[in-house]
Amino acid sequence: MLRTWAQEGDVSRRKRFSEEAFGPTVERLMTDSGITYRQLAARTKLSAGYLNHLVHGNRPVPSNGVVQTLAGALGVEPEHFREYRLRVITDKLEAMPELIDRLYKRLES
Repeated sequence: MLRTWAQEGDVSRRKRFSEEAFGPTVERLMTDSGITYRQLAARTKLSAGYLNHLVHGNRPVPSNGVVQTLAGALGVEPEHFREYRLRVITDKLEAMPELIDRLYKRLES
């Protein structure tokens, strides 16, 4: 029987949203799923070296498209990554300047 990527590891115990930074989150998902850098590279068409740099914080968090690709290969939604959620919020806020001002005033207090 073939297993899908999402079936590898114990997906049922994963939190919906990670509270860790991007690199440690990717590393934890790889460990939980038993996926090596080479296996993840093959699934994502990214180099194992680049993935290693992402995990160890030597490269910035990649574009949302790359995050989506990694999420699919690791069996989670892109929203699992804190940085992805932050980008979505930022994009939404940019279209609502009045909300930005209200939030900022509230945070100053």
